[in-house]
Amino acid sequence: MMIEVKVPQFSESVSEGTLAGWKKRVGEAVARDEVLVDIETDKVVLEVPAGDSGVLVEILKGDGETVLSEELIARIDTSAVSTATTAAAAAPASAPQAVAASVTAASPAARKILEEKGIAVDEVTGSGRGGRVTREDALAASAVPKAGAAVAATAVPLIALGERLEQRVPMSRLRARIAERLIQSKNENAILTTFNEVNMAPVMALRKQYGEKFEKIHGVRLGFMGFFVKAACAALERFPMLNASVDGNDIVYHGYVDIGIAVGSPRGLVVPILRNASELSVADIEKQIAEFGAKAKDGKLSIDDLTGGTFSISNGGVFGSMMSTPIINPPQSAILGIHATKDRAVVENGQIVVRPMNYLALSYDHRIIDGREAVLGLVAIKEAMEDPARLLLGI
Repeated sequence: MMIEVKVPQFSESVSEGTLAGWKKRVGEAVARDEVLVDIETDKVVLEVPAGDSGVLVEILKGDGETVLSEELIARIDTSAVSTATTAAAAAPASAPQAVAASVTAASPAARKILEEKGIAVDEVTGSGRGGRVTREDALAASAVPKAGAAVAATAVPLIALGERLEQRVPMSRLRARIAERLIQSKNENAILTTFNEVNMAPVMALRKQYGEKFEKIHGVRLGFMGFFVKAACAALERFPMLNASVDGNDIVYHGYVDIGIAVGSPRGLVVPILRNASELSVADIEKQIAEFGAKAKDGKLSIDDLTGGTFSISNGGVFGSMMSTPIINPPQSAILGIHATKDRAVVENGQIVVRPMNYLALSYDHRIIDGREAVLGLVAIKEAMEDPARLLLGI
């Protein structure tokens, strides 16, 4: 019986996707629910599984091609026998050695480049002496799509400027979407940033005192983000304009707090959403952030994970950033940037002392948020972090 492999139904916010890589070739056996291909959208990477066991007999769309929701991309014959399996069984015992002997040699530099690209050495034609794969060959190589004869390899343009090389590659859908939204935010919002500093010693003392017990009970480390999220929620409740958004000529006040947490992933920056963050405990927040990080690393974030949000927090401190001006994530009206905590000399009661300080940055849309609200909102976050007991007492 022949079954069809179709693109999953996209959400309303996603119009199309790109086939990121077939994991099976035509003629290979597939198992039920085995992932056949990844589809990259401007938000997430979707996996397309096999609906039943059989043989992949036809691929209608190759790597890099654009596909639409529920479009037919391949067919599986559930009654066929894999030609790859049959050929392997019929091959003489000496065949593997013959194949191994025919693999093209590569220089160490070329081999490292190919490993980073995920390309096998024997998939590259060497231009060096005796067919040796050179560094230039490796830089110019692109992975051969695993889609049988229906898909051809696509070379990445390589420009030679004397002894220097430049490589031109297309943006991924996610990177293009990020670029589009950043330009949209810059052009449509009247972005202004206010700064402040926070003494992290009180929070660090709590982590030192209760961190081990917290992890033992909740199964997750007690980090800084749980405190920052709770402090932000308290500030947003006092200054609801920071949690609002613009819709045409209307201001939408949200009766809930959904905070986007900027997370790095192999594909780029993504912002999964902590729903109803003001109702979550510090433990719940830390658990969800840990789950988001793991899902982002494995490319498992869903469209629902990334949809919505009324406010965002970006932590450049994990990369060592001391100061930045974060860009608002439309249609939100504000974003908090936190940075690396470093020991610094500060003045307290007329004395110079050393304290672990963190610089905070709040970017806001000046069209609907006045400087007074933005500054007081950031001060509220600072005060909550410097006296974290207030978060528990709600004062």
